Amino acid sequence: MIVNSFKLGLVSALAAVLCTSSAFAGGFSRGDANTDILFEPGTANIDAGFIYVSPQRSYDTISGAKGTDGKFTDDYWIPSVAVAARPTDMFGCALTYTQSFGGSATYGTQAQTAEATNYIAAAVAGGTSLAVARATANPTSSKGFTSNEYGATCDLKFDAGTGKFHVLGGLFLEDFSYTAQTPGGTLSFKDNGTVGYRVGAAYEIPEYALRASLMYRSQVKHNATGSFDFSAIAQRGNGGIARAAAAGSGTLPQSIKLYVQSGIAPDWLVYGSVEWTNWSVLQTLNYTVGATPKSDKYYWKDGWTIQGGVGHKFNDTISGTLNVTWDQGVGTGADIQTDTWTFGAGALINAGPGVLKVGAGISYLTAGSQSTARGASYNATSPGSWAYALGASYNIKF
Repeated sequence: MIVNSFKLGLVSALAAVLCTSSAFAGGFSRGDANTDILFEPGTANIDAGFIYVSPQRSYDTISGAKGTDGKFTDDYWIPSVAVAARPTDMFGCALTYTQSFGGSATYGTQAQTAEATNYIAAAVAGGTSLAVARATANPTSSKGFTSNEYGATCDLKFDAGTGKFHVLGGLFLEDFSYTAQTPGGTLSFKDNGTVGYRVGAAYEIPEYALRASLMYRSQVKHNATGSFDFSAIAQRGNGGIARAAAAGSGTLPQSIKLYVQSGIAPDWLVYGSVEWTNWSVLQTLNYTVGATPKSDKYYWKDGWTIQGGVGHKFNDTISGTLNVTWDQGVGTGADIQTDTWTFGAGALINAGPGVLKVGAGISYLTAGSQSTARGASYNATSPGSWAYALGASYNIKF
């Protein structure tokens, strides 16, 4: 029998010690709600932290010409807060907050010119006069969205053989806000919150630092309202109209995650996970400006994320972990969403009244391409590129 000096609460914290895998997950995935806090010891737990991510994706070519714009992906932060209470050994609940999804890009002059050129050519081919096509060309200079998740998840724990069986479930409220900048003005719309749910089960044997869990998170359909605020130049051409009503709708995906960890020797453990995310639900983000229908095209396929890692407790003060994550690209050619390989490292340090967790990750984003034939606004290719992340959090138990 392996008597492992890891405790399951320490293992939970270590295995999720900001190794940044979720920060680089496919599609628009960002943060995961910290429901692992329900497996940590103590009658009350507070954990708060962040991850900072800097992706370096750029275009190698645009419309067949050498790309000169520099990177178009924007840096971003992922906050995370979790507060858990376990009034009895059998029952506990956690309140969580994170930024569940998001995406942001800023496009240079070359990309905007390519988008405008393709729009004009398509409009003229459809019977629009060249003068009108040129006047209505409105290329995107930047766009992005974020979704914040506010969740409540509870856990019922039962004796089961030599271990414990957990039943987990709860609700979350997810908002959605979208902004796009063009020479013609600013489009913005927002959904203040739509309810989703998560359910799961887990089995653990603390003496072996063993835990297996399966968690399902529901999809959420957002219906947002807002406006398009015309720029001063656009107002001179539209009779002085300053604002038009806007509305948008789209669905963010459901997912299923299987996670397993086990002690393999005193002070050593291995862990791994497999996650399926239903990104094919996001074919387009549809919206209207006034009475004019528009859409952002994605045509994504479902994605898989696989992670494996090892953790080691060096002494009563410091533990560490290394992991590798592969994420399947979900793009089909309307944009560039390729496979990603992430290498993460983290440390858990008993410091002061609580535990400090720090982590770093580096990801390699494989090369890819987009084309107008598959829904893109212009043809482009991207070389293999890198992304970097740093994170920290602090946990206090009572």
